Amino acid sequence: MASTQDRDSRGRQRGTDGSAGEAPGGTDLRTFAVRLRRMNGEINRLVHGFAADQGLHPTDVQALAAILDAEEPMTPGRLREHLGLTSGAVTACVDRLERAGHIRRVRESADRRVVHLHYAADAMAAARSWFRPLAEATDAARDRFTEAELSVVARFLAALNEEMATVGAARH
Repeated sequence: MASTQDRDSRGRQRGTDGSAGEAPGGTDLRTFAVRLRRMNGEINRLVHGFAADQGLHPTDVQALAAILDAEEPMTPGRLREHLGLTSGAVTACVDRLERAGHIRRVRESADRRVVHLHYAADAMAAARSWFRPLAEATDAARDRFTEAELSVVARFLAALNEEMATVGAARH
């Protein structure tokens, strides 16, 4: 049994060398890193498959996700910032997506220079079909947890995304 001084601030046991040991339930940093990398790899596998099936680049799929998830209409400038690409690279990406029928460029404001990017309905249906196994896997995993546990998971993911955005912004 570990003494109080053998535990760090989150209750994880410390090994004799001072390293954090994995607590039951796996809440140490290494466990999170391994599980997040594995999840990222599985999602990337699906994204790359969708990109290949649609004749797109994986960055194009990231752009589609950004357009879909945007809280307000996406512009090429905001997409450039989100993806961390040059203006020319974003223009090429938007051109590919438009040619492939995945997005529409719309000039919706009185200022004709402002272009909004919209996910095309038919393309969204194709994406939903392709990513349905991910949605089903997510639903199956969610069924293993209570609503209270899912609330904590959702808060953790939101906090992690906020922290990662801060790290990304600091590097640019």
